[in-house]
Amino acid sequence: MRYDFDWVDAFSARAFGGNGCAVVHGGAELSDETCMAYVRETSLVECTFTGPSEVADVRVRYFLASREIPFAGHPTIATVAALRDRGLMTGDAITLETGAGLVRVTIVDDLIEMTQVAPEFDGLADPVLVAAAVSLPVDAIVGQPQRVSTGLPFCITVLRDRASLEAAQLNIPALTRLGETMGAEGVDMMEPFLVTLEGATAEGDTFSRLLMAPPSPPEDPFTGSATGAMAAYLWRHGLMEPDHFIAEQGHGLGRPGQAVVTRVGPAEAPSGIRVAGRGYVLMRGTVDLPDAS
Repeated sequence: MRYDFDWVDAFSARAFGGNGCAVVHGGAELSDETCMAYVRETSLVECTFTGPSEVADVRVRYFLASREIPFAGHPTIATVAALRDRGLMTGDAITLETGAGLVRVTIVDDLIEMTQVAPEFDGLADPVLVAAAVSLPVDAIVGQPQRVSTGLPFCITVLRDRASLEAAQLNIPALTRLGETMGAEGVDMMEPFLVTLEGATAEGDTFSRLLMAPPSPPEDPFTGSATGAMAAYLWRHGLMEPDHFIAEQGHGLGRPGQAVVTRVGPAEAPSGIRVAGRGYVLMRGTVDLPDAS
């Protein structure tokens, strides 16, 4: 079967910035195996596959190289940028059906803003185990890491400075032990999302990294779902005073990305987190994929 696709750099207004995602239009019908194989073929972290929906404007499926996940941030930005570029959406708002529920997305002045679901604050993580998972001394961690989800759970970990952030390296056996202690068994929790309370540039308020385990690439250039979870953690724990800020990621990879993050509701219990960024459509074409289920 032949499908149209777009390759979009999300959370960037220019080519080769932010995080790339291939959007396969009409591909939601494909088998899991084909979708995962396509992600591996692109060498991207994630790809999306769209299709019709009975409850929203568009259905979106999100895939890593190893599995389907319920939601992801930068692929949401990429998907809406691709739909808009192809004239497949009208107006400045669209609702997506995702595995995490309905996601409302609006566009203002080319800024694509998704409203992520209300954050869920789960178990606290042992700083010693988190430090081991990212090859850092335990005193590099500020406070206590916690699993937080705005559609996809991450172990949010605040680091004391940028030097610690840049020194972090993933330790796979230690990461597995961390997941086991949090009941994740390496499946429903993504890797620790590391953040410092200083921007990569003068415009930024936070700077983050997500180190990833195989078969994904070793690091994610920009992580929109984790950015929402991170923001919820910072507000809940009194580490971020304004109700909106600029989050930065990817600069160490030469793929700088930026998002505007806004709180909906009180700091201790937001009803939603808005994450906004731009999308640059880098490539357009067709792809022949072998098996529709």
